[in-house]
Amino acid sequence: MGLSPRAVDAFDRAYYEKYYFNALTAVTSRQETNARAKLVTAYAGYIGAPVRRILDAGCGTGMLRAPLLRAFPRALYVGIEVSEYLCKRYGWVQSSIEDYKTAHPCDLVICYDVLQYLDDRHATRAISALGDSCLGILYFTALTSEDWAGNCDQRRTDSNVHLRMAAWYRTRLRRKFREIGAGFWIRRGAPFVVWSLESVN
Repeated sequence: MGLSPRAVDAFDRAYYEKYYFNALTAVTSRQETNARAKLVTAYAGYIGAPVRRILDAGCGTGMLRAPLLRAFPRALYVGIEVSEYLCKRYGWVQSSIEDYKTAHPCDLVICYDVLQYLDDRHATRAISALGDSCLGILYFTALTSEDWAGNCDQRRTDSNVHLRMAAWYRTRLRRKFREIGAGFWIRRGAPFVVWSLESVN
């Protein structure tokens, strides 16, 4: 699955206890996650995107699930994860992003802080797979070398990752998406109007 240098089975209970369940060392909080969900749902509403199916690619502990479904109560939420521990605990679909196949692409796809765990070849394939899974909006972030140098709290951030420049991701995402800003991308061909000054050229 391209998860290097960490093996898939290292995404175990101890990993999530440190980075998600322990408030002293957690990389995120419920407050931050709720704010992120509000951003995603507000943007979908702003451009008039119908959200009937949501794919949370690398959903982790599923912190986005409840706030997303509060905003889109009729939507089907699918969370995929490589971690056997999380899939058993939460019932997610066990799959890597690049291997996940669906007959029903989603209106909203979220891939938040996952692809830094993949090497270049597998990350490229995962980005292509995100394009295949998405009909409308992609919300995408990944830890970049710029973020590691100047933005993140390194004491709370897993360093056992592949650090790449933001431009590396943008080059590959632009093959199937157009960038709107603030982590949002729209699938090429999707029928949404976005004004020029609200887009990233």
